[in-house]
Amino acid sequence: MNRSNFLWMATFFEGGLVVLAYLIGWWADVDPLAAFHWKVEAISLGLLGTLPLLAFFGVTYRLSVPQLENIKRLLIDTLGPLLSACRWYELIYVAFLAGGCEEVLFRGVLQPWFESLWGWWPGLIVSNLLFGLAHSVTPTYTLLAALTGMYLGWTLDAGSERNLLVPIIVHAVYDLAAFLIVVAAYRAERSA
Repeated sequence: MNRSNFLWMATFFEGGLVVLAYLIGWWADVDPLAAFHWKVEAISLGLLGTLPLLAFFGVTYRLSVPQLENIKRLLIDTLGPLLSACRWYELIYVAFLAGGCEEVLFRGVLQPWFESLWGWWPGLIVSNLLFGLAHSVTPTYTLLAALTGMYLGWTLDAGSERNLLVPIIVHAVYDLAAFLIVVAAYRAERSA
């Protein structure tokens, strides 16, 4: 797959999640963007909220645990060539596309819907079990994604009011950092 096809596929897939969010939202009577507010506080919380995830990523990336090594190898082998071919602004685009579209579905629709049915904790847990399953690459990756989703779900309520912009920023900035690390690892291996 070349760079252009990768970008089109990412756009189609992630954009499809927003369509799915609106369909589920229509059916469940949940407005996907009801909690989205452009506020400086949300941007600040989103940027600050990325730091714990980046620290966790840094620790797990350096651990010599076979399951984590398998994930690292898979990411470098599958995403490395595609991300490495992208220009810097395309990496930003894909990171914010993924962060935004996935958050609209999982934190904008599913979490509020499940919360309205079962309460905050069950809504948080069920929506993020689905988030983990949506990222089911390996069992360990699924678990890590579900835990990351729990954190993202918690950031939805981190400020003075519920704001979808917070987890969108956390997710997008985290993805961008992870992309840059995968690209650096891929390029280092290629030049060695």
